[in-house]
Amino acid sequence: MRYSTIAIGILLLASAISACTTATHTPATMSKALAAAPDSPLVWPAPPVAPRIRFVASVASGADMGIKDSLWKRFRNFVAGEEDTFFVRPTAVATRGEALYVADAGAPALWIFDPPRQKIRRVTAAGDRQLASPVAVALGTQERIYLADSFHRSVFVYDPSGRLLNTWSDENFQRPAGLAYDAAADRLFIADSAAHRVWMYTGDGRRLGSIGQRGSQRGEFNFPTHVAVDSAGSVYVTDALGFRIQIFTRDGQFLSAFGRHGNGSGDFSSPKGVASDSDGHIYVVDALFDTVQIFDRGGRLLLNFGEHGTQAGQFWLPGGLFIDSQDRIYVADAYNRRVQVFQYLRGTGG
Repeated sequence: MRYSTIAIGILLLASAISACTTATHTPATMSKALAAAPDSPLVWPAPPVAPRIRFVASVASGADMGIKDSLWKRFRNFVAGEEDTFFVRPTAVATRGEALYVADAGAPALWIFDPPRQKIRRVTAAGDRQLASPVAVALGTQERIYLADSFHRSVFVYDPSGRLLNTWSDENFQRPAGLAYDAAADRLFIADSAAHRVWMYTGDGRRLGSIGQRGSQRGEFNFPTHVAVDSAGSVYVTDALGFRIQIFTRDGQFLSAFGRHGNGSGDFSSPKGVASDSDGHIYVVDALFDTVQIFDRGGRLLLNFGEHGTQAGQFWLPGGLFIDSQDRIYVADAYNRRVQVFQYLRGTGG
């Protein structure tokens, strides 16, 4: 039986190679892979109200990004009776150009999806240390990739090939949990949950200072978990057990805060990822509500999308959040083992 299986596989491989001799391969791009029809029915709010958010795609494998396995890999998987496995518990996501970067605490690994080069990289180590709890990812200048591992109390710096460039293991780190990079100031913000602070570093690893301490007053934190920075340099911090979002300047000066604990619309139960779109709206993932809530800068709830479930546009304990320059919204849908992509629709009224 084993020889028969191998023989069939060889025939399939030969057939595929023959087909490839007459086919022209066009490299995929993330933009093409994530293209959605303008009339996609999955929108928020529901008709007849003008839509502001549209579901685009769900990414759980390379195929979802337009990345095809090599012939040899398909043959090997066929013979071994295996299927590719990808995300286990994705916790954070970021994009640069056509590439998608995912921190997967369950794998544990950093995934790099590169559609133009038809490459998928699974980074599982930092030098001689195996990744243990990679929970956050951010992208800096000079193609740096920053990865926070809360177990190792470190931030690892990689290049796009997954090669380790540097390790930041500041003795003050207790549980780095969130990362955000401010390109205009060359500044990396590190939300440290157990230290109840947000550390500020230059892109090459020089510590500049910190924001906050433990407490409930303005500018203080109770387990900050996520951080984001917008194009104007405003820094948004998810103060998880303070059940609020706090906003600072890039220099750490407190600006404002909003949020409260509760189970109503606009309340927070387990706030996670935070980000802002090009119009300044603030998006906050809530893991226990299985939703993304959208606020204005004053904290007024504008809209929410998502609910508990496994279908498109539904979530199961979502975590990280990222919004790119085209207002595409990426949500790390942790226990559905995928990243869901949405589009903010500008100029549709309201």
